[in-house]
This record gives sequence, structure tokens and C-alpha cells, in this order.
Amino acid sequence: MTAVRGTAVDIPTQDGIADAYLAQPDDADRHPAVLLYMDAFGLRPHLRTMADRLAGAGYTVLVPNVFYRQGRAPLTELPDFIDPAARPELLESILPAARALTPELAMRDAGAYLDWLASCPQATDRPVGITGYCLGAGLALRTAGTFPDRVAAAAGFHGGHLATEAPDSPHTVVGQVTAELYFGHADQDHALPSEQIERLEKALDEAGVRHRTEVYEGAQHGYTQADTAAYNAEAAERHWRALLDLFGRTL
Repeated sequence: MTAVRGTAVDIPTQDGIADAYLAQPDDADRHPAVLLYMDAFGLRPHLRTMADRLAGAGYTVLVPNVFYRQGRAPLTELPDFIDPAARPELLESILPAARALTPELAMRDAGAYLDWLASCPQATDRPVGITGYCLGAGLALRTAGTFPDRVAAAAGFHGGHLATEAPDSPHTVVGQVTAELYFGHADQDHALPSEQIERLEKALDEAGVRHRTEVYEGAQHGYTQADTAAYNAEAAERHWRALLDLFGRTL
């Protein structure tokens, strides 16, 4: 792993300024760009640590606060460790911001994030990679379908509500995807029951999208997040192997 430099940055969007974290190898070179979409708990030390690990593998990584319309991160005070007792109250305070981020607004923002990376002197000008967690997995899929010429690979981990019956479900964009996709589902995930996994897989197959889907046994929703009780070290390391393999082949 190479030395890493992390900085706070501001991303201009059509609706204001999105605060974000940028992690990059500590050198003067340009590196493949990665857009990392947060989980519901938002931009915080653990996500910065994840971005640093990706940067250490040779990528320039941008982690935007996708809830910036409600304020700069953190929107609510978070404990160092999110245990099950604290989780319901925290989610209740976060849900309004999540509901306010409509697909239209999210993709308007995605264009701004991609534009910023395209002009970033530390990033190459090639199509980017995306990785997303929890609600970020849906954002990763939507971005790959909305900006197919700008995304080379996208991954989603313990994503929720990826293939619902709603007309604007994330999986409805797969027909426009040209990137290679990877999904690491949790087998104990209330937010993505088996019928949604099957619906997503069917849509990907019918659209001819290059993809691999795996279900991580014994993993809960949020298994990559080391500052929560859902963390599963074995599943998290499996996620890193899959993600770095995907980006290593495509970026």
C-alpha cells in the first residue's frame, strides 16, 4: 500500500455545495478515479478510512456527502460505534434526508461529482469506478445507467431496495448500463429479500450486462461498516478482494 493524502473538498452542484472527502496516493501522478457512495450514516471517519484504503491501492477516491442539501456532514451526532440500541433513533433522524434525495436529484448530483473528478488534476480522464454501500449501492447502479459512457465499473455492497416493484426502482436502469457490475449481497438483509435479488439478477441477465452477483453467507445489512454492530470482518475482507479485482481489471 502506498502513502495516502486525504483532504476535505467542496463540490459545486446545481443546488449548492456538496462537502466531500478526497483520498489519493501521496505522489504527483494521476490515478484512476473512484466515486464512493456513502451508506445512510454518512460521511464520517470510517468512510474516510475506507477511501484511504482504496487510495492506497492506487486510486483517487471522492466521497461526497449526498445529503448536503440538509447540511454539511455529519447531519446528526454519531457515536464512535453505532450499536443496535442507538441505531433506530439515528436512522429516524437520517430518514428525512434519505427520502428527500429523489432519483432525479441524485443523478443531477452524480453529474456534478463526475464533472469534478474529470477536472481533478489527481485523476485520469478515463471512465471512473464506483462503489456504493447500503443506499449508496442503489446510487452506484443508477449512476452507471445514467452516465454509461463515464462509468467503467460499479459495485454495490449490502444494497437495499435495489429491485422493488416501484417504477423508479434502481434496477430499471440496467438496460443503459455498459459498465461491468459486481454486487455483494448480505444473506441476512431485511432491505433486500431474495425476491429482489432474483429480480435484479433477471434484469441484468436480460440486459446482457457484464456482472457478477454473490450472496455473502452469515452477513448482515451493513457488514462492511466497522463502526457498526453489523460489521463482519470476514465478509468485509471478501468485499475488498472483489472490489479491487473489479477495479484492477476495468480502470
